[in-house]
Amino acid sequence: MKAVHVIEGRAVALERSDVDTDQIIPSEWLKRVERTGFGRGLFSEWRDDPSFVLNDPRYSGAHILIAGPRFGTGSSREHAVWALMDYGFEAVVAPSFGDIFRNNSSKQGLVIAQLGAEDVDELVGLIKDDPTRLVVVDVEKCQVEVPAAGWTRHFELDAMTRERLLNGWDDIGLTLRHEDEIASYESRATTPTLTGIFDGHGHVVAR
Repeated sequence: MKAVHVIEGRAVALERSDVDTDQIIPSEWLKRVERTGFGRGLFSEWRDDPSFVLNDPRYSGAHILIAGPRFGTGSSREHAVWALMDYGFEAVVAPSFGDIFRNNSSKQGLVIAQLGAEDVDELVGLIKDDPTRLVVVDVEKCQVEVPAAGWTRHFELDAMTRERLLNGWDDIGLTLRHEDEIASYESRATTPTLTGIFDGHGHVVAR
């Protein structure tokens, strides 16, 4: 995954609580074998409603989603993260998140910024007052900022998640950090064989 340091862009507020992964990406989309194209299915059951916020042209192209409490609860599907990122979201700000969704997000490069409920309400108000306002999510400083409004709030990231994001380390990337040690071990390891277990006719023999 690519490294993430600072995300700057417009935001859109999804003012709904307890949005689960089946609402983020309905189950019929799970039949796809690719990891791309899921953006078309993001919140698809709601997007048929012309009044749904993602259909509002004022928020077109927003890169930061502001959500309600307990966002991403439910099943462990990674597809929810893929759908959000494929649609164009790079960060989600909310008062709380599903634990598995949070973990999946850190492995894919989607920034999760948890703020207090009152802070999220203030941020929603700022964006609704002026949808063109720039929002900044800074992974290095662990803060969310609306520069034009002089509004800044801090969020917590555990050290490992922060390092993952700043360095672009997915699970494979974390493993490759130890590539030299792995290569050294493999060069010393003895390859197991079946010599002495089977005779030439495929029968088990005593050792």
